[in-house]
Amino acid sequence: MRTARTIPLLVVCSLVVTLGACSSGPAPSAWAASVCKVLTPWRSEIGTLTTRTQQQMTAATTPAQAKENLMRLFGGAESASEKARAGVQDAGVPDVDEGKRVADGFTASLSAMRDAYGKAKTGIEGLATSPAKDFYARVGTVVDTLNTEYKASELDTSNLSSVELQKAFDAVPECR
Repeated sequence: MRTARTIPLLVVCSLVVTLGACSSGPAPSAWAASVCKVLTPWRSEIGTLTTRTQQQMTAATTPAQAKENLMRLFGGAESASEKARAGVQDAGVPDVDEGKRVADGFTASLSAMRDAYGKAKTGIEGLATSPAKDFYARVGTVVDTLNTEYKASELDTSNLSSVELQKAFDAVPECR
């Protein structure tokens, strides 16, 4: 038989169970560590690919060689970005206010970067290699578009709406 005292206890217990079920995502520090474990090698790969692209743009190669190399570089960046996007998605939704919006923002940013590299690869693939002067001018246009699209989709952890996540990204060793 339920008494007046047991009813509030049941209500409190059911609220705890309900709220516990809602906050099933990783803690801010765990989420930040997972995300940084994915983004650190991705950033390194993108940096390497960017350096190679710059070298390729100034190297004395034939237009056909440059085209092949650039397609490989942009394809590698596209693949690396997709791998990072999938890794961030696998990290789940952080257990913070607006955690889903934050997680979705990260994956959307990486998706946009992946798509920018894919578009650049396709753009290079569609270029005629002759005459060489025209080819390199069009490569410059493709790279300019890539840079613009990349800049527009950059990840910026310093502007998070979650104080807990800002602190986590500043504190966890994986993000340093």
